[in-house]
Amino acid sequence: MPTLPLPILPKRLPLGPHSPATAARVSRQFLEASAADTETVLGDLRSSKSGLSGEEIARRLHEVGPNVVAKDERHPRIKLLRRALVNPLVILLVLLAASSFLTGDLRAGGVILLMVVLGVVVRFVQEARADSAAAKLRAMISVHATVVRDGRSQEVPIADLVPGDIVELAAGDMIPADIRLLSCKDLFVIQGSLTGESFPVEKFARREDIGTRSPLELTNVCYLGTSVESGTASAVVVATGLKTFLGGISTSLVETQEPTSFDRGMARFTWLMIYFIFVMVPLVFLINGLTKGDWAGAFFFAMAVAVGMTPEMLPMIVAVCLSKGAIAMSRKKVIVKRLNAIQNLGAMNILCTDKTGTLTQDRIILEKHCDVALKEDDEVLTLAYLNSHFQTGLKNLMDRAVLAHAEVHAHPAFPDYAKVDEIPFDFSRRLMSVVVKTPGGGHKIICKGAPEEIYKRCSGFELEGQIYPMDHMILADLKEEFDQLSSDGFRVLAIAQRDLDPKATYSKDDERDMTLRGYVAFLDPPKETASAAIAALQADGVVVKVLTGDNELVSRKICREVGIVTDFVLLGSQVDSMSDVELAEAAANSTLLARLSPAHKQRVIKCLQGAGNVVGFLGDGINDAPALRAADVGISVDTATDIAKESADAILMEKDLLVLEEGVREGRKVFANILKYVRMGASSNFGNMFSVVGASVFLPFVPMIPIQILTNNLLYDFSQVAIPTDEVDPEQVAQPRPWSIGQITRYILFIGPCSSVFDYVTFFMMLYVFGCWDPANASLFQTAWFVESLLTQTLIIHVIRTNRIPFIQSHASWPLIVTTVSVMFIGATLPFSPVGPLLGFTPLPLHYWPLLALILFSYVCLTQAVKWSLLRKGWVS
Repeated sequence: MPTLPLPILPKRLPLGPHSPATAARVSRQFLEASAADTETVLGDLRSSKSGLSGEEIARRLHEVGPNVVAKDERHPRIKLLRRALVNPLVILLVLLAASSFLTGDLRAGGVILLMVVLGVVVRFVQEARADSAAAKLRAMISVHATVVRDGRSQEVPIADLVPGDIVELAAGDMIPADIRLLSCKDLFVIQGSLTGESFPVEKFARREDIGTRSPLELTNVCYLGTSVESGTASAVVVATGLKTFLGGISTSLVETQEPTSFDRGMARFTWLMIYFIFVMVPLVFLINGLTKGDWAGAFFFAMAVAVGMTPEMLPMIVAVCLSKGAIAMSRKKVIVKRLNAIQNLGAMNILCTDKTGTLTQDRIILEKHCDVALKEDDEVLTLAYLNSHFQTGLKNLMDRAVLAHAEVHAHPAFPDYAKVDEIPFDFSRRLMSVVVKTPGGGHKIICKGAPEEIYKRCSGFELEGQIYPMDHMILADLKEEFDQLSSDGFRVLAIAQRDLDPKATYSKDDERDMTLRGYVAFLDPPKETASAAIAALQADGVVVKVLTGDNELVSRKICREVGIVTDFVLLGSQVDSMSDVELAEAAANSTLLARLSPAHKQRVIKCLQGAGNVVGFLGDGINDAPALRAADVGISVDTATDIAKESADAILMEKDLLVLEEGVREGRKVFANILKYVRMGASSNFGNMFSVVGASVFLPFVPMIPIQILTNNLLYDFSQVAIPTDEVDPEQVAQPRPWSIGQITRYILFIGPCSSVFDYVTFFMMLYVFGCWDPANASLFQTAWFVESLLTQTLIIHVIRTNRIPFIQSHASWPLIVTTVSVMFIGATLPFSPVGPLLGFTPLPLHYWPLLALILFSYVCLTQAVKWSLLRKGWVS
């Protein structure tokens, strides 16, 4: 049967109000099964050791349903469409379009509706594509279990298991449900995907006194999603499907996800524009109605002003920017499941990461082979190799690590050694021995096991070729050296030997009077790119915090090796006693948070978010799923469990963590380009509407008729459709850039009036130079302001898109240059075209153009000066 790939993580989960017992909704029946004897358990489940009958299985399967915790299905297309439609800005634009249609202004309504349709369609198509890719990742491998039914053993899909089924387990099997052990022999289970334990846990069939312990600490039960490392067992199924521990976690993941930083930022910006509209539109309506007496005309004009203040292209610009980012990430083998995750990745200023499988390789390697003084000793490696090589039992993680190390380092073969006998491992001794025939013909026992057990069986130790006795003082010194390895995060085994007189068989009694030779130390090493990736993230202004269930000693070592300073360490036991405010402060000051449960990780992330941070989480285990969902952007890796991939927003399909840093920069580029549109559109529209209010007070006619306002707005929006292709200056992606309504508001309030200044210059130029006080010349006035307004706000795109000097220090992309130049050309020639009269335009006199050129130049200089002032004061970035 296939082994479920599981990560290697901590020893035990901290207890408390946020324990996984609550998060995973462990059933009372399951806890009672652990506390009862096997006969009682079978009786309660109406089962027996010969299994259930076919008829009873069918009845129970119908009653409880299949044994699955998540279906491999895509989001319904109607749900994706609804998500694209249910957006405050889309709703606002639809309402404005409806108002235009109801009042008979079909052209205005059509223009607005066209923008909405384009934005919604692009977002829907891109999210449907991303969902299809994610669905392939979620496809689960079909796994079978060995069950006893009607008195005979058979293989069935795990989905067909029901409570009361009797399952048989062997090394390599996946635990197919939540089970209570009936009998077992030398059973070790890997449950790291749930608890984060680095090494297998021994299980027993005896009844448990539950007390206040976490369900994950019970030794007579096993959980769906874990796997058997070694040994055999027979067990009864207690819970299946969503009633399992894993099912409880899965159920918690389908709860409504809170809005991310990007969602909140978009919503705040939309409401900011709505507030402006609620203030400006009634004001424009009243001023024009009172001063001109045409209330119907004032209404249409006010509606046009409302549309002019609304950035209609924002949904489409956002969707295209995000889609372009998703495509760029896919080329780097990163699947983005939710488009908004790209921007959140760029805005992220704190990255919380699990340790095992993300920072580490999720495999045990032999890191040290040393004598009792911790100096490297090849003879110790030779003895460890002979022990692992000649044993016939199932080789565990450390045996495989010893053999792999010898193969990689071209350790010599031992043709002159032959196996004589073996004393198998058992869990009372916690060691195993092999007896080999040496090249000289003698016999040697080589013992490997837990240091404290090896010490008991040694009469001396060897150091630099000399044998010394093992007295109490020396033993204390030896333990101090061993503790030093343990404190460095190593899992340590001791190696001892003794020469024997040849005989036919050997037993545990021969494991005495041995000589301690040294230690072999094991570790789950960091990924090769982890250190470089973390250094790059830190250079980019992202604070990296490690959130792990593993113990602090192992975690500190890994943090040191990948370049994370661990001056402050927060433990899960401390988290339980903290309020959210205290936890937020403690988490902000800590770079390593160890011995955390899944609920702890989730709570830490929410507290960091509550302090105003944009938080990402990188994880790969089932126990990481709640944190992945809680984060602004959840990131998983190529080797992650299906539940982790399901919960993530983005999945790294390569082991190279540097891809993550590239993703952060790509996210910042996306955000920078979205922010360009927001700043340019909002400030320009606000400035134009500020001009409209003032002009409405003293002009005997409206400064621009509604269709001209809409045409101006449409052309301006078209000039910006190439923003997603624009270049981004390096300093704009050097640091995290979350949404800041304060900065956007300052841009509107300071840059917007710059355009109004030159709008008023144009007004008075047309009134006094071109004689437009006469209402008969209203069309000339309106045409002149249309051209000046369109050219200034289109040209100013190149000023606002960069913090540098435009055209000199920073250049726009060619597509953006083409669209802006094209729109300026169309705007300048439209009054002379056949379409001009239909829009109420009049050809402009020749001497208008030099004056317009002077206005444009002055406007660029003033806006650049105001922008520099805002940057120097730190009011914008």
